Amino acid sequence: MPEISEADKHYNLWALLHQVSDIIFSARETELLQHGIPGMQAEVLFVIKAIGKDVTPAQISRLIFRRPHSVSGILNRMEKAGLVKKTKDLHRKNLVRVTITAKGEQAYKQALKRKSVQRIMSALSEGEQQKLKSLLETLRNKGLKELGMDSKKVPFPKFM
Repeated sequence: MPEISEADKHYNLWALLHQVSDIIFSARETELLQHGIPGMQAEVLFVIKAIGKDVTPAQISRLIFRRPHSVSGILNRMEKAGLVKKTKDLHRKNLVRVTITAKGEQAYKQALKRKSVQRIMSALSEGEQQKLKSLLETLRNKGLKELGMDSKKVPFPKFM
């Protein structure tokens, strides 16, 4: 059997990481849809809460690593569902601000329930979780550097 190249090893590891991410996201999506919240909309709610105030679609786009037109579509669906409100900035007319509505706050609270993620992640011991966290942070920071982004400007949940 031929030896696997370093490039193939890296790609295979990335493919496995991507597959695990997709699987956990699918489990999470199934859980969220029981509350009527698509996974990507829950992610947008988390980002809005992390940024705080004066949130723009461009900021959301950068932080969830989606193209602006994709985020625009997500925000339009969220506004139609009553989860967010988009308003024109009073000082810069070409700028839109996004705020969470009362219904969006309820959806956010529902999205905080993460039993599917807890069940999956509990396959790892506390020590394994700490090691995985450290490894993923290393990859995240290297990836952000590759994209020319400052890791300090990309909010991430505090944990562990």
